[in-house]
Amino acid sequence: MNYQKILVPAAGVAAPVLAYWFYGWAGVAAAVTVLVMWALLHFNRMVQVLKRAANRPIGYVDSAVMLNARLKPGMTLLHVVAMTKSLGALQGSKDIQPEVYRWTDGTQSHVTCTFEGGKLVQHALFRPAEEAPPPAP
Repeated sequence: MNYQKILVPAAGVAAPVLAYWFYGWAGVAAAVTVLVMWALLHFNRMVQVLKRAANRPIGYVDSAVMLNARLKPGMTLLHVVAMTKSLGALQGSKDIQPEVYRWTDGTQSHVTCTFEGGKLVQHALFRPAEEAPPPAP
């Protein structure tokens, strides 16, 4: 179970309550200010990542090999989009778990990433076979 979905809202409610208990209304004002600042920082990061990704083709990455080397299980989709500066090309149906995205580079190598619940579960690199050079005359 994803405890983060329960603990973050519970902490958001508990912080002003505990602040009131220890410091009164001044504590509530400080706790709410900190929570709003935290939310704005996360929102700003998400908007900046999506703004950079909006200017690139969907599913394109500069180097699929370098992307594959930097990926780690447990990364969020937002983190991968920030690394590639591009939205991934959705390979499956929309809103069905697991979500599968693909990023392709100029050499037609591609990385296919599987996300479950917004976290990277697995990734695979595909590199096309190199053509043999023609024999010298």
